[in-house]
Amino acid sequence: MLCALISVNAYSTNAVQQENHVKIAIDIQGQTITATLKANSEAVNDFVAQLPLSLTLTDYAATEKVADLPKRLSTKGEPAGTAAKAGDITYYAPWGNLAIFHKSFGHASGLVKLGSLDSGLDLMKKSGAFEVTIRLAD
Repeated sequence: MLCALISVNAYSTNAVQQENHVKIAIDIQGQTITATLKANSEAVNDFVAQLPLSLTLTDYAATEKVADLPKRLSTKGEPAGTAAKAGDITYYAPWGNLAIFHKSFGHASGLVKLGSLDSGLDLMKKSGAFEVTIRLAD
């Protein structure tokens, strides 16, 4: 009986954590890709509060697409830095910009992971600048 109770509680906790994740849509040149932002993050809450956003993503270091955000995000409770994997959506606190990685990158101080692309990584690999609209997913 105790094992069943623990199992139910673990399931309930996971269900609640999944409900706290935020789904966003990124509209790029007539296509829409989705992403999942992490739960329980002041940085994510600040980012979501700015949506919808129309941004111009530009190439940076042949590794990521970047754009300045209208307002800085809180980094309270976040690690001092992180490594990025292809598909990660991040905030680079020293510059106050959004960075979406299409290649993995080593540890960077001030880099905060906001979430990950669910799809559309190939669209982020396109060279040159392009306009995007980031909004809450329907």
